[in-house]
Amino acid sequence: MTTTLWDAIPPAWQACLSLCKSEVDEISRLLAIAEQSGIRVVPAIEKIFTALTIVPSDISVVILGQDPYPTPNYAIGLAFAVPEGTKPLPGSLRNVFKEVESDIGRASVADCSLQTWVDQGVLLLNTSLTTESGIRAGHVTWPWEKIVQTILRHVVEVNPKVVAVLWGNHAKQFAQMFDVESIVESAHPSPLSASRGFLGSKPFSRVNETLVANQKQMINW
Repeated sequence: MTTTLWDAIPPAWQACLSLCKSEVDEISRLLAIAEQSGIRVVPAIEKIFTALTIVPSDISVVILGQDPYPTPNYAIGLAFAVPEGTKPLPGSLRNVFKEVESDIGRASVADCSLQTWVDQGVLLLNTSLTTESGIRAGHVTWPWEKIVQTILRHVVEVNPKVVAVLWGNHAKQFAQMFDVESIVESAHPSPLSASRGFLGSKPFSRVNETLVANQKQMINW
């Protein structure tokens, strides 16, 4: 069983995240306080860094979301993903799949865990990696920003032309970290905002066009 947040960081990422060890330790302290207070934090501590199971050199696309689903058992440490077999799907993911079909012309090859995308080099990262169960954006005041910046800075160092998919205003705040020609951005796929710029934005074909232009392998969405 993972006992501290640092233990949950995959080894390939520990060197770069040592630059923000104090922030990791502070969040670990906040997690302990929440547990002592009977507050459920999602995802479980051992899943908080699941997005980093992909090694930096394998990443060709970053999809940046906001924060984990607050619904118990939905958050698995991958932005927009839920456990395989989850029904009904959360609204954001339904809209993601709807846009894949509209954009690509067929249903997504991925199930709701989105593991097929991860296996092809897609980093599914949120701007906050935890929240309180039942509360959206519950940990925006926790020091996640520096940790996420450190992760993204390392990805760009390893792959300067990584394609950044920025959905929503929280994600767009990180735009300056990426090559301007490698950014695909729109409104968030949440049902509250999808009709205001996400649906019809064709992010998946735009990503593949950028990958091809940079002599990278397309993603089979």
